[in-house]
Amino acid sequence: MIHKNISIIVAIAENFAIGKNNDLLFHLPNDLKRFREITTGHSLIMGRNTLLSLPKWPLPNRRHIVITDKPDDNFPGCETVFSIEEAIEKVKNEEEAFVIGGGMVYKQFYPLAGKLYLTLVHQPFDADVYFPEIDFLEWEETARQNFYDEKNGFNYSYLNLKRKSIE
Repeated sequence: MIHKNISIIVAIAENFAIGKNNDLLFHLPNDLKRFREITTGHSLIMGRNTLLSLPKWPLPNRRHIVITDKPDDNFPGCETVFSIEEAIEKVKNEEEAFVIGGGMVYKQFYPLAGKLYLTLVHQPFDADVYFPEIDFLEWEETARQNFYDEKNGFNYSYLNLKRKSIE
């Protein structure tokens, strides 16, 4: 079942690579600003490793829902849940909640999400974590901005996508 209020926000390479050694593949300061602007005031759903990879948590002005399979996990300033269903239940009355990773969490939420906010880097990267392959025919592009990052030497785009099967 698609959940209109569940959105995924992710930075991916063209080969769907998203991470290596529990870290991001590239550093794009403007993408981090975009992430903050889009997610501030909303709930963030993430796996425990994603939370632990953040330089500082909880991120300001956002509710943190951490999915874990370790019953003793306790993350100050965050809510802990033990299933995807429990996370969905916590945000069911919210206008929009954001899934922010990691790989296993993205894989489980991808078939359920109504929107994708992608930062797409137009080159492949070596990685150990990948986003599920996106069938772009299932999605309607609602916005796109293209950029070139001189420091990293690559092109990237911001894409906002809405699943076609929902209104």
